[in-house]
Amino acid sequence: MLLHLSLLHILILLLPPPSSSAGLTGARPGCPDQCGNVSIPYPFGVGSDCSLHPSFTITCNNSTQPPEVYLPVINSQVNEITDVEIKVTFPNLALSPYGRTGNFTNRAYNLSQTPYMFSDDNWLTTISCDDMAAVTGQANRTFGGGCVAYCKNRNDAGGFASCPDDDNDYGLGSGCCRSPIPIGTTNLAINLSDVHNVWRESKLFSTSFAFIGEKVIANKSEFSYQLSDLDNATIFESENWVIKNTPQVLLDWRIGSENCSEARKNTTTYVCKENSDCVNFHSNVGGYLCSCSSGYEGNPYLASGCQDINECDVYNPCHSKAHCKNTPGSFSCSCRKGYSGDGMKKGDGCDRRPQSIVIIGLAGLGTGLGIILVFAICSRLCSLERTKLFRAKDLEKATDQFSRSRILGEGGQGTVYKGMLSDGKIVAIKKLKSVEEDKSEEFINEIAILSQINHINVVKLLGCCLETDAPLLVYEFVPNGTLFNLIHDPDNSPSWSMRLKIAADIAGAIAYLHSASSIPIYHRDIKSSNILLDEKLVVKVSDFGTSKVVAVDQTHLTTMVKGTFGYLDPEYFQSSQFTEKSDVYSFGVVLAELLTGQRPIAWERGGDDKNLATRLLESMEDHNLDMILDAKVFEHSRNKEVITFAKLVQRCLNPKGKIRPTMREVATELESIRISRMSSKGKYEDEEEARNYEFKPLMISDTEYTWTSNAKSEVSSPWDSRAFISEIY
Repeated sequence: MLLHLSLLHILILLLPPPSSSAGLTGARPGCPDQCGNVSIPYPFGVGSDCSLHPSFTITCNNSTQPPEVYLPVINSQVNEITDVEIKVTFPNLALSPYGRTGNFTNRAYNLSQTPYMFSDDNWLTTISCDDMAAVTGQANRTFGGGCVAYCKNRNDAGGFASCPDDDNDYGLGSGCCRSPIPIGTTNLAINLSDVHNVWRESKLFSTSFAFIGEKVIANKSEFSYQLSDLDNATIFESENWVIKNTPQVLLDWRIGSENCSEARKNTTTYVCKENSDCVNFHSNVGGYLCSCSSGYEGNPYLASGCQDINECDVYNPCHSKAHCKNTPGSFSCSCRKGYSGDGMKKGDGCDRRPQSIVIIGLAGLGTGLGIILVFAICSRLCSLERTKLFRAKDLEKATDQFSRSRILGEGGQGTVYKGMLSDGKIVAIKKLKSVEEDKSEEFINEIAILSQINHINVVKLLGCCLETDAPLLVYEFVPNGTLFNLIHDPDNSPSWSMRLKIAADIAGAIAYLHSASSIPIYHRDIKSSNILLDEKLVVKVSDFGTSKVVAVDQTHLTTMVKGTFGYLDPEYFQSSQFTEKSDVYSFGVVLAELLTGQRPIAWERGGDDKNLATRLLESMEDHNLDMILDAKVFEHSRNKEVITFAKLVQRCLNPKGKIRPTMREVATELESIRISRMSSKGKYEDEEEARNYEFKPLMISDTEYTWTSNAKSEVSSPWDSRAFISEIY
């Protein structure tokens, strides 16, 4: 069978520019947008004529230095306004100290008639040695909780009290404890009571203190003071102590009490303007927020507030040999005359190269002919300068005669060796184990596909060697192991920002495969152990042995079911029909790993619960996502980008393939999230982490099992299949 394969024209990934999620800008025309050092963006405004509603009306007292920004509806001073929350200082928020056995004090707050709620980025802090702080309230449900602050004796911890020095809500300290506040809390009551008689006859110290405040980041959240101060109430009553030691309070805000679908029905009260999107505040809490659409920035609450971003001027996503054209909400790249490609910096770019070659397919060919074709294809590719023709003696020298000490991995296809060429270049060399028909087909399939791909996030085939009994393939060397190892190393876990970068880069590479103009490619074995990492944490998608080229108008492949447990599309498993959405499902599992830090299959769990995809979907349906997030992600769990990311994973893992997004859509959304974060957190955050990252060599997990459906319905382990070698290539 003859297949005519033109060179891949990589899709134009519509990388959205920075959105407005980093913060609102702009006041209502004719109104002040600043009070002192605090920006006042609409729907907030200084005076009733400048705000959307009286609840958003700010008063600015310029007689103080600095000017005081005051929000009357909640009787508090405002320190900062963002697109999702305000930071305030509540008067009398700290509980008054008291001094006798059995005494207790309480304080209550009611925000139910306002658009504000206590954020779950606050916690209740109690400073004491013999007291219990109880917090009760109303969110989407009635809740109650609390903690007990305890000291062993008056000289406990060297006579100093300290809160936990991490960001764990339940971390232990001495003379201090903390309790969390649920999201959507509108009514809040705090009770502080003496419980010393539970464990001792007399109270250690006379004074106790409690307050609500913002969670502070790790290593900056420690309170440290002399325990003897607890015998002097005036210390804690001092305004200077309160200002210095109590954090500000975070309040979420939203528009109205209806979700987006309901709010849109009333055009007179719906406030999201043109070129903006409506975002539900939370699945369990009513109300909504507005956000400028992808490709726009500004204030979505103002008419014409969201303006098109000129990507060509702001960060020019196009290759140096391409023209960049700005379009409403997007852009396009086109290579100059004499060059071909998608024109993208992160895609194929623009280069001079032949337009097409002819490759002979392998279906049904015998073993001998299959090996002959390896030689034929390698020779043809070398004559077109697509790959280099290596000499056997050079590769033998590079690997110390293929010494076992140079083995990077072994698997069903063959053995991969680390080698150093005469010019000092480090490479990976794959040597076919046998000439069995099924193995040679995968081997040749990988040559045919990789020789056509030129993408920064796909492992590069450098050349072939035709002088040995079994052909050798030479790849770029990717030194830092697999994404699987990176995610599941508890001592070296990547940050949320780096996880976003990795996810966006993988998605871009797979979208490139799916959307090539004339020869779309289905990878068919996407998993974290097939994603390699170089020295700069740049990802490289690898292992194309089972990948398939499909016709442009072809919707699916009917194949023998083959894949890896935990990543396998359930729809493909039932129908034997592999579609582009099957790759989307597998990638969704990789995203779930990045989000949770958990393995795709946890064999120690029983039933459906061992499957990560199932657990993640159930946690989202139960509105309990926080319980499954990785610690590095949980730090940012209240950020809109984490919620958006999680919802994208949920869509990728939909049991029905037709409902899943395309890889182009996935890549676009991930890049949008990442660019938005970069615009608010710093352009070079990822590069800095990559420079400082410490890599550790790790073995592949023994939970990586592959599935092949055949007449015997065999299930094989990685030690007798492709799974181990796919960690390398």
